[in-house]
Amino acid sequence: MAYNEELASRIKQHLLPFGGDITEKKMFGGLCYLYKGKMSVGIVKDELCVRVISPKDQEELKRDHVRPMDFTGKPMKEFVFVSAEGFLSEPDLAHWVNLGIEHAESKL
Repeated sequence: MAYNEELASRIKQHLLPFGGDITEKKMFGGLCYLYKGKMSVGIVKDELCVRVISPKDQEELKRDHVRPMDFTGKPMKEFVFVSAEGFLSEPDLAHWVNLGIEHAESKL
């Protein structure tokens, strides 16, 4: 399984306030974080995969370094990939983590 372990450590810091509501699961050939059992954010190689509620997902796709998540050649609904340039700063990474948590909360 290939994923950026430094990025995993950074994400974990942002997820600390959620305590025991966060679990890790190997998914998509990487590592994902679930909030109350709902996938929120993950790492595939050096990229983030983030669940984003609709219609926010369409707005986020307009940002630099963001593209649809498309493992099978068909974009997955409410999933985006963010390349490393899109989360260089901690505030940028927090933005993506918070969007993932927001998505998970919307499914509870």
